[in-house]
Amino acid sequence: MRTNDVMLQTVSKVAVFIILMFAVNIFFAGHYTPGGGFVGGLLTASAIVLLMLAFDIETVKKIIPFNYVTMVAVGLLLALGTASAAIFFNVPFFTHAYDYFNLPLFGETSLHSAALFDLGVYLVVVGVTMTIIQTIGEDE
Repeated sequence: MRTNDVMLQTVSKVAVFIILMFAVNIFFAGHYTPGGGFVGGLLTASAIVLLMLAFDIETVKKIIPFNYVTMVAVGLLLALGTASAAIFFNVPFFTHAYDYFNLPLFGETSLHSAALFDLGVYLVVVGVTMTIIQTIGEDE
């Protein structure tokens, strides 16, 4: 029997949007304040889990058709590649580069190679968390 969860589903859609926007904020603020790829990834995974609670796993899989195991692999390659790229420039492992650029709409902005490392961590955290949650949730 399927219950009618209209209020839960409606509130979840708004809450998921707010959580995802906060995750983006935390991800980009991670260079100067606490946050980054790990916390942003956990927030994103929590938003997806909220959708799974409001709807069901099959519906969310249709809406978000990602293979989370592949996401983990891409994240690991990105994080390891970014961290080890410094070796090619004859600097110590994990040395990151940055520079200041004048971007439209943002003005004077610093861009860091550490953001690519954080993106890798983000993908790994979302992928692993969602793989665990889906594995637990699909067992009946």
